[in-house]
Amino acid sequence: MNYLTVNSLSKYYGDKLLFENITFFIDKGQKVALIAKNGTGKSSLIKILQGLEPPESGDFKFHKDIKAGFLVQEPDFDDNKTVYQTIMHADNPILMASLEYEQALDGHGDLQNAMNKMDELEAWDYEQQVKLILSKFLIFDFDQKVGTMSGGQKKRLALAILLLDRPDIFILDEPTNHLDMDMIEWLEEYLSKNNITLLMITHDRYFLENICNEILEIDNGILYKHKGNYSKYLENKELREENQRVNVEKAQNTFRKELEWMRRQPKARTTKAQSRVDNFENVKAAATAKIEDKKVEIEVKMQRLGGKILELHNIHKAYGENVLLDKFSHKFQRGERVGIVGRNGSGKSTLLNIIIGTEKFDSGNVVLGETVAFGYYNQKGLQLKEDKRVIDVIKDIAEFLPVGKGTLSASQVLERFLFTPSQQYNLVSTLSGGERRRLYLLTILMKNPNFLILDEPTNDLDILTLQVLEDFLMDFKGCLVIVSHDRYFLDKLTEHLFVFEGNGKVRDFLGNYNEYRLQLKEEQRQAVRDEKSLQLENSKTAVAAAPKRKLSFKEQTEFKQLEKDIELLNKEKAVLTEKLSGELSNHEEIQKTAQRIEEIILSLDDKELRWLELSEFI
Repeated sequence: MNYLTVNSLSKYYGDKLLFENITFFIDKGQKVALIAKNGTGKSSLIKILQGLEPPESGDFKFHKDIKAGFLVQEPDFDDNKTVYQTIMHADNPILMASLEYEQALDGHGDLQNAMNKMDELEAWDYEQQVKLILSKFLIFDFDQKVGTMSGGQKKRLALAILLLDRPDIFILDEPTNHLDMDMIEWLEEYLSKNNITLLMITHDRYFLENICNEILEIDNGILYKHKGNYSKYLENKELREENQRVNVEKAQNTFRKELEWMRRQPKARTTKAQSRVDNFENVKAAATAKIEDKKVEIEVKMQRLGGKILELHNIHKAYGENVLLDKFSHKFQRGERVGIVGRNGSGKSTLLNIIIGTEKFDSGNVVLGETVAFGYYNQKGLQLKEDKRVIDVIKDIAEFLPVGKGTLSASQVLERFLFTPSQQYNLVSTLSGGERRRLYLLTILMKNPNFLILDEPTNDLDILTLQVLEDFLMDFKGCLVIVSHDRYFLDKLTEHLFVFEGNGKVRDFLGNYNEYRLQLKEEQRQAVRDEKSLQLENSKTAVAAAPKRKLSFKEQTEFKQLEKDIELLNKEKAVLTEKLSGELSNHEEIQKTAQRIEEIILSLDDKELRWLELSEFI
């Protein structure tokens, strides 16, 4: 069943073409992602589908029997209403079914029909569903006025309401922004369900990899369709760009021949083949086509770090009874790359502020090396003057940037950060959210830091910018500290983690985020195994007291098979673990291997527990 049809849509922003004549369809059960560079029309397309903006041409249509639910960047709520009042809005289908059921109980309406509708919507335990989903997004106060919530809390509330409404098709604009890791992983699992139909804009590449079965890409106003997940998209894109390069080379050869032919003809001659003259312009356009392959390439010549960099000794920080850091200590080494993860409000940003000296701590000691030059990217620092030109924002910091060999002018640096010469003279007010963040990041790098701190740098950046930013950071020789909910970004750039576990406890985990989650799950399983073993131990007395029965023939066969299965699974686990620790470099292979190890561990848990049960009677 077709849920959404988009037919020949075109959209301009002023004189700038965002997209032209794009057509696509979304059927029931499809999970589609839309990706493109910042400022090229992703959010505009969502607004068109919402009916908030008109297209220049074309149309779209939702199937008449389906309901679309939208998650936008800035939800529009009534600030005077409470969380509970906002959730129980008038067009909530479950609320309407509950009211219809209550009226039927009072003799007004068809009771059986009302009960059937309650069954269909699974509305009997709606109150529990509300509490469960809100708790996943750390919203606990139902009586809190929406006007007192932060922007991040409002975004999480909007997402919770959308999940509770259960529309036929979810249309999500950057759903992972303002979510911590636990929330993202829960949402990923929720959206992976087969009965959910989805169109979303996201830069979260694990989301694209694990959820989507089709990716739409807008590039230079043209829509490209890629069946499959993110890995498949990368393969298709590489193949497409290689074909484009080949076609341009062919067109250039043809163009040279056609140009020679055109020049040989006398100007007064009117008997030229008109079709060949017309074709000349087409060949010329194809031969002069540009294949964009822009990268953020900038080898900053940073200030040298001395022997002493930064030392934190027994740092304690609390707000009343809320302890954020309890005797935290760490000595930074040259070139260290740390990721910081934990729930929102657990103290991550507090640690960053203590490091750069903008926040006091209750006790402990901070020792800072004399050569350290901090570069601090954070959401609060994104305060660019709207009436300034882009190039003036950079020139106010420095006219030139020292690089590996010589210097780069402010204009050259901007161009390497994907700001074209014409864009450089635009006002900041004309930039998209992602372009502003790219510009702000550049203002940090222009200060030539050797200790770079990035607090949620990936929000609203497109995938191209993320890729080139990662390339830059991979070559950065100074210390790097990253707070991010982008698991792919952390896995690629960090070597160990500070994990904020609550109550002031910070675990220093050697490895990336994916490895940490595997270990955490293993620890949780071990705790379950320990609990089950304890229960078995406690039951041994009762078993010993009872007459010991013999295993049946079927149970004896099962016991022998379990021993064989456990041995084989342990061998496979050992081989895969060794591969994961050193041999693998491809991200997709790493992901598949880690998933298989997790499946093996779950299977071993079940088989070992059954083996223990049967062994009592051997």
